[in-house]
Amino acid sequence: MIYLLLSILASSIIFLVFKLFEGFKINTFQAIVVNYFIACVSGLVAYGQPIDLINIQQYAWFPGTIFLGFLFIVIFNLMAITTQRSGLSVVSVSTKMSVVIPICFGLFYYQEAAGFLKLTGIGLALIAVYLVSLKKTTAKTISKNDLLFPILVFVGSGIIDTTIKFLEASFVAKEDVPLFSAVIFATAFTLGILVFIFQLYNRQQKLQIKNILGGIALGVPNYFSIYFLVQALRNPNLESSVVFTLNNVGILMLATLLGIVFFKEKLSTKNWIGFGLAVFSIILIAIVKA
Repeated sequence: MIYLLLSILASSIIFLVFKLFEGFKINTFQAIVVNYFIACVSGLVAYGQPIDLINIQQYAWFPGTIFLGFLFIVIFNLMAITTQRSGLSVVSVSTKMSVVIPICFGLFYYQEAAGFLKLTGIGLALIAVYLVSLKKTTAKTISKNDLLFPILVFVGSGIIDTTIKFLEASFVAKEDVPLFSAVIFATAFTLGILVFIFQLYNRQQKLQIKNILGGIALGVPNYFSIYFLVQALRNPNLESSVVFTLNNVGILMLATLLGIVFFKEKLSTKNWIGFGLAVFSIILIAIVKA
């Protein structure tokens, strides 16, 4: 359980860092690319063993990390497009509701327990995620053409979590978790830097020191959010459907509290109802695991 709590904490720190990006006017794409490099280095340092770059591709999980690194970059850009076309709330809901995909994967593929209390808790958690994610923003009319992007964000985010669970359970040895995480971020960094170089060549981007510093601040908690999530998934006493539900709801609750404390954010009635449902869903799931 400690790994799950640490994953929630690390992911919530990512929220804080992203909020600070707004105030310092940091270029999010540049910071994201640097963040992947820092996250990769963090994984290599945590691994603490000699690394054979030639033989690393022989690991059974290696193709999966390439796939995940590719998805990290693609989904990030889709989130940016969705924000521009449909608004931040749509992105937030699409990303957080995607947790239903790994939950269903765990229930059906791994035949995890699906008792009444557990399913009720998961259902309430999903409703809570939706309600807390709704923010008071300028209303935007979403055209049918724009619906494709939040759908892709929803599917892609769910596939990322599901793939991490599948690789962790099938191929990743306990001692290789840091290396596994590092290779994911290395792939994402490689793809991101290629895009950035192209943008520099076309003068669409200009490298700034503050963006590098923002990426460093983001990279360390980003690495640990994945590392601790993988470790939580390895807990034999916690099923993946429970881990993903508690992780998602926990991040949302802690991030919301941090927003209230540090950024004076105000919650609507729907947000507070969602917050209450989130607490109740955690209690139900905790009763099942007791």
